[in-house]
Amino acid sequence: MSVDEPIVRKRLRVGGRVQGVYFRQHTLDLARVHGVSGWVRNLPDGSVEAVFEGPAGPVARMVEACRLGPPDALVERVEVTAEDPAGLRGFTVR
Repeated sequence: MSVDEPIVRKRLRVGGRVQGVYFRQHTLDLARVHGVSGWVRNLPDGSVEAVFEGPAGPVARMVEACRLGPPDALVERVEVTAEDPAGLRGFTVR
């Protein structure tokens, strides 16, 4: 990570077979490895929503990881929205 790397925030909505396949825990584990803050949660419509905040490179890696998902997932779509960073610390499953 570059000292000058900007802090960014991305909100994702991931659709497909993404609930009941370890998606949230997989995301939590990767966020901790990459040092990204934020949260992940299941939504009533069967999709998963996540917010990643941190240096641009690690956040980009998290977005790509969500495009793949854990082994039992079948990711069909990922919507990514840029947001203003909010100073989040740590990563949680909601």
